[in-house]
Formats: sequence, C-alpha cells, structure tokens
Amino acid sequence: MIHVFLLMVYLGIGDDRRLISDNMYFRSIDDCNYFASKVSKRYGTIRLDFLDPKDRVTAYCLPKYVDEKTLGIEIY
Repeated sequence: MIHVFLLMVYLGIGDDRRLISDNMYFRSIDDCNYFASKVSKRYGTIRLDFLDPKDRVTAYCLPKYVDEKTLGIEIY
C-alpha cells in the first residue's frame, strides 16, 4: 500500500458538471498539481466570463492510499 495523489478532472459547472477523468495517479503532489494546472488552463483571447459553462474545466488532486499491485494501476 502506498500514498498517491489522484487527479480528478470535471467538465462543466452546477448541474451540468461531469467527471471526465479519475484514473491518473501520481506519487508526487507537485506532479499532480502540475497536470491539474495544465488540463484546466485556457489559451487564446476567450475571457472566463464569455466561456460557455459547459466548457469550464475543474481539476484537483486527492490523496489516496492504494495497493498498486492489486489495482493494476501505473503510478507516474
């Protein structure tokens, strides 16, 4: 059993919020937060107040205690 950080990625807000990824595990909180930052970042000239709510991304890391051999997961 080891402690890891699970990256959770949601698309949309409010009642339209949907979990789109919950299978990326990291040994380091810094690595997990790096990818959370990157998947939720927007490029271009679109201001957040003009972005359609269904296209808004929320990403964050949760600490988990897992058995990587039993789950058959790869941890980055």
